[in-house]
Amino acid sequence: MLELEDICLLLDGRPLLGPLSVKVAAGEIVTLMGPSGSGKSSLLAFLCGGLDPTFTVTGHARLDGRDLRAIAPENRHIGILFQDALLFPHMSVGENLAFALPPGLKREQRRRQVEKALSDAGMAGFSDRDPATLSGGQKARVALMRTLLSAPRALLLDEPFAKLDVALRDRIRRFVFDHARKAAIPTLLVTHDPDDARAAGGRSITLSARTPGTGAAYGVGGGG
Repeated sequence: MLELEDICLLLDGRPLLGPLSVKVAAGEIVTLMGPSGSGKSSLLAFLCGGLDPTFTVTGHARLDGRDLRAIAPENRHIGILFQDALLFPHMSVGENLAFALPPGLKREQRRRQVEKALSDAGMAGFSDRDPATLSGGQKARVALMRTLLSAPRALLLDEPFAKLDVALRDRIRRFVFDHARKAAIPTLLVTHDPDDARAAGGRSITLSARTPGTGAAYGVGGGG
């Protein structure tokens, strides 16, 4: 479970977000919506351990009962997907996927896991392809499978569908959400798009624009 308890973000001492409390269970997708400047992406950066030091955070964030601030960022095992796939251009598709696997695996084990991931993504036979030759949807699928191969304990989605066209966006949304549920990963989705929230099918939290001297207010709604 990913648990946020009374999380407040302050920028240069001014409230930006919160207090925010939410529990995200294994396989659950909770959507965080709101305008630019409401602190959505900053919250994800905090959870990953990459928040700029100009921010101050109060409250508690726990993953499987452990306080995230007591865990080094590289040991949190939190996966994150962005608008851009961020595949390594100097590596093949298979090498990009293998990069996420833990050290110590034999070559044949790594090959089997990469091939299974590509098969699950409907991209069997793509291992030797250059990422530059892939379509936007194919890049998105490879980026997700690379994240899943790292065995994340939580998944953060930062507007990952924003650059996809409408038809492709619906297909990739289903692909990402289905895999997150199947792997029983607590997932937090940040988006501006109400269709993303509806497709996620879980609870949604809507942040308001920040008013100087106050935090970002929010409301919680159901999915469906």
